[in-house]
Amino acid sequence: MSTGQSARPVALVTGVGRTVGIGAGIARRLAASGWDIGFTYWTAYDERMAWGAEEGAAEAIRKALTAEGAAVVAVEADLAGTDAPARVFDEVESRLANVTALVMCHCESVDSGLLDTTVASFDRHFAVNARASWLLIREFGRRFRGAPGSGRIVALTSDHVVGNLPYGASKGALDRITLAAARELAHLGVTANVINPGPVDTGWMSGELRDTVVGHTPLGRLGTPRDTADLVEFLCSPRGQWINGQLLKSDGGISA
Repeated sequence: MSTGQSARPVALVTGVGRTVGIGAGIARRLAASGWDIGFTYWTAYDERMAWGAEEGAAEAIRKALTAEGAAVVAVEADLAGTDAPARVFDEVESRLANVTALVMCHCESVDSGLLDTTVASFDRHFAVNARASWLLIREFGRRFRGAPGSGRIVALTSDHVVGNLPYGASKGALDRITLAAARELAHLGVTANVINPGPVDTGWMSGELRDTVVGHTPLGRLGTPRDTADLVEFLCSPRGQWINGQLLKSDGGISA
């Protein structure tokens, strides 16, 4: 139920666990553009990754969003759980208002290939990247109360599969699920698009990898969270209303 305390629309952004991450960049850009923000994070995921958990990240992000004038709700949630998407929506909507934009930046991403991926890892990738995304979209569609033409779904994807099999394969499933929403939620006037941001260095790249990526990118630099955030903000604005059912590459031309 809406608190009725703010006239700003509400965006739910998933996967906002690090201040330098794409999710945090998107949340800040939307907050600056007049959105209230609900966001999710999962500390246990960052703890087992090479970069480690960033102490106090959720609070720092909350303060940054509040400084932009946004009302903010942060929810720690393991999206591998089938009950997590509904719980997240319940908490955000009870404290803010009905969600108008769903931006999915969450992921499970563990490097492994055809021969060394475990069944458990494969299943968790699909649970987080594909199944949770479907359940989040389903919750959004069931609960959407906005005016026709105002609703937005945006998902972040990747085409990196070689040596990254479960991540890339589950992101491919995410693409199809999200693009289906462009048709299946047409009666609500909701747009649904997917963005492939290409290689964005948020602290996970080695120096050698950075040099290789820059050398293969026509624009001669790495992607930044702001690059992706600018496109998401455009898609979520009235200016982006006519873009629907698309997989957009915003990668500096590296895929050309």
